[in-house]
Amino acid sequence: FKTTAEMLEEFSYLGNDEAQAVVIDNPSLINEMIEVLQPVPGGFYPPKIDSAEEDIIKLTWEGAYKLYGDKIPEAIKARIERELDSITRHGFSVLYLIAHKLVKKSNQDGYLVGSRGSVGSSMVAYLTGITEVNPLPPHRLCPSCSYCEIILDAPVGCGVDLERGNCPSCGNSMRNDGFDIPFETFLGFEGDKVPDIDLNFSGDYQSKAHQYVEELFGSENVFRAGTISTIAERTAYGFVKKYAEQKQAAIKNSEVDRLVHGITGVRRTTGQHPGGLIVVPQDHDILEFTPLQHPADNKKSGVITTHFEYHAIGEQLVKLDILGHDDPTVIKQLEDLTGVKAAGIRLDDKQTMAIFSSVEPLGVTPDDIGSSVGTYGIPEFGTRFVRQMLEATRPTTFSELVRISGLSHGTDVWLNKVICTRDDIMIYLIQQGIKENQAFQIMESVRKGKGLKDKQVDIMQECHIPPWYIESCKKIKYMFPKAHAVAYVMMAFRIAYFKVNYPREFYASFFSIRAEDFEAETMLGGIDNITRRIQEINRMGFKAPQKEKKLLPVLELALEMNTRGFKFYPVDLYGSDAHRFIVYKEGLLFPFSALPNVGFAAAQSIVEARAGGSFVSVEDFQQRTRLNKTAMEVLKQSNCFHALPESSQINLFA
Repeated sequence: FKTTAEMLEEFSYLGNDEAQAVVIDNPSLINEMIEVLQPVPGGFYPPKIDSAEEDIIKLTWEGAYKLYGDKIPEAIKARIERELDSITRHGFSVLYLIAHKLVKKSNQDGYLVGSRGSVGSSMVAYLTGITEVNPLPPHRLCPSCSYCEIILDAPVGCGVDLERGNCPSCGNSMRNDGFDIPFETFLGFEGDKVPDIDLNFSGDYQSKAHQYVEELFGSENVFRAGTISTIAERTAYGFVKKYAEQKQAAIKNSEVDRLVHGITGVRRTTGQHPGGLIVVPQDHDILEFTPLQHPADNKKSGVITTHFEYHAIGEQLVKLDILGHDDPTVIKQLEDLTGVKAAGIRLDDKQTMAIFSSVEPLGVTPDDIGSSVGTYGIPEFGTRFVRQMLEATRPTTFSELVRISGLSHGTDVWLNKVICTRDDIMIYLIQQGIKENQAFQIMESVRKGKGLKDKQVDIMQECHIPPWYIESCKKIKYMFPKAHAVAYVMMAFRIAYFKVNYPREFYASFFSIRAEDFEAETMLGGIDNITRRIQEINRMGFKAPQKEKKLLPVLELALEMNTRGFKFYPVDLYGSDAHRFIVYKEGLLFPFSALPNVGFAAAQSIVEARAGGSFVSVEDFQQRTRLNKTAMEVLKQSNCFHALPESSQINLFA
């Protein structure tokens, strides 16, 4: 890390000519001897599926004719043709076909799949079943005769918010659709940006989806995507301070900052992407693109990942994001409990929409539950931060929920400015006269947190973009794609529908799938006990331990459930499930694993032992379940053994 002058000084003992040779001339000669190496080959190497292009074209038009009939409106037809041209011309058909097969398989097995990222910007993705997000402008569509009416210059942000109407052709009720999302957000204006299709599978189904990818391409061609973990700024600061302490050195703050800046971002260890799979075409070897390794060099892990971080080979190889998510799992359980298919729920249901701005549909008051909106337990809208946004805006339309979701997921967006999603930037700039490609590049730069280049600022100023807008674009660190926000809000709205109309089933799914920590004694104690505990945690504020912070949303839901007239029932030796809350009488029956010190395996062993017949005594129970003393004591305190004698021995002299 020395300068050339400092290095020459170090080697001055050799004399001027020799020092010049050692420091400058010879390193240059060696450098010239080294050939230029390219660690990763150029080009795109997708896996091959015979007839992928023909299949995607066929599936797309089949989907279009099924929805829009034989006479597809010209505007819709033009968009489909433009997308298919980009997809097939640049070799992306296989990516679409893989995603189509994965989603179809999951749906056939009973699990909905949620899309994430900007894949919902693609009409082809919608028509082939990859996403539920229809990116067309707002329109009305008759399910009976396929009459379609596109609403140009719609007064609403999306089709869901259009007034309901009857078909002028056949008189049946029409369906409103369309979220007005440009395809260019996904593949760029040249249509050559490699599509990143991210899918949220149920956590229960994720491993089966991974297995299906291996069946499609062969396990020898599918690898876990490797990641690199770097040193965070706060950790780097700790390193510097500890070093100074050990060396008993007084370091100025400016020097501390310099050292911290130098350490931040340095590789610390390696890992694996939670759902990323790298697929290599069958006629290539993975070692052409990256070495392989065990994450964190842990050979016992049994996992093999790419050595190069997945972003480094993202333009060469296909990465499938098959992520595990709670929402599809919750939807599956709610469908099983109620018999209601989530896909059939109308996204303009007024009672459901009302809980995003009030608590009236729940039959409670704001004082009862400590919130003036009814979104406890609703994904995307249940946290205190987002509830504050709802209370400030009181949304009444689906498009407002989408904007709020975009704001809540962006970084440095909600508190400082009002640009909601990355698509908003591109659309607005084009409307103001900026060229399409330039608008796209500005959007990409801003949404990645790279701010604006001087040339981009000049272009925006020439088109009279307001100064506050330019400053906002400079500050934003991350922006959500509109399609991602729409997909998440669709899932959230469906779950909210169950909360309004099937409350016990909703609470059962939340406590069974989303909740991590419980306080059985508090939750069984009713409204007063739960309220006191919530107040106690709230008084701690930011100083509350992590366990209490995780417990708070669980208690908030428990309070709301009680206030709505339902209650918890204590664990029952023969009725309780191992891990899931059961809809029971006027409330929910506690599972074994919700009790303190009764872990996952212990709860499962109780249910398995119970299947072998009734227990004759506490002693018999312990022998058959093999529970430890702590777990046995918890069950005794919970009155699980009230009908059982302690011992299996018969007293002949009693």
